[in-house]
Amino acid sequence: MARVPNLGVGDIDPEYRGDFERLSDRFAAFSNQVPVYAHSPVGMKHIFDMSLALRETGTLSRRLIEIAVVATSHANRCAYCVAHHSPILVELGLGAETVAALDGEDSPELSEEERLVRDYAVQVTTDSKRVSDTMFAALRECFDEAQIVELTTRIAMCGFYNRFNEALRLDIEDGVLEDVLAKGGRLEDLPPDELADAAE
Repeated sequence: MARVPNLGVGDIDPEYRGDFERLSDRFAAFSNQVPVYAHSPVGMKHIFDMSLALRETGTLSRRLIEIAVVATSHANRCAYCVAHHSPILVELGLGAETVAALDGEDSPELSEEERLVRDYAVQVTTDSKRVSDTMFAALRECFDEAQIVELTTRIAMCGFYNRFNEALRLDIEDGVLEDVLAKGGRLEDLPPDELADAAE
């Protein structure tokens, strides 16, 4: 259960009610996020608007971005984000087993460029100071500087969401786990709820 209750539009300063309704609509699949972020309405507005702007103006393919998001979310052990984004990658053509192993295992389904994005996402997430010159040179061979900045921004933003979701223990919405299963995924491949496990 979430540690902070969801707010409704009537709970929010009138100045931000339009933003709340607009963002709730645009992020309807993540319906437990905006109502929690709304406790800090300025943060809600700018964080979600930044996500929308990056999505709408980015030059990297959706598949590459989703690979980065799922790899980052695995590295941060964020079940919420892995559950939401894994079915998207299956829809974009990756097998469910490959998606479940995006925390570092190789798969013949991944292109060299996709492996590089996965590995960069994991490295930025786990130890950004140790992104090697070799890895950065490989990124330069595949992407221009604007795309490298875009990719790094999306990885860092995903890490922000991961940490927020896990610290406040956001509930996974109804239907999300069913979608994971419908797309061939397995619930045991999601990051475990370590606090719940420790309490048992």
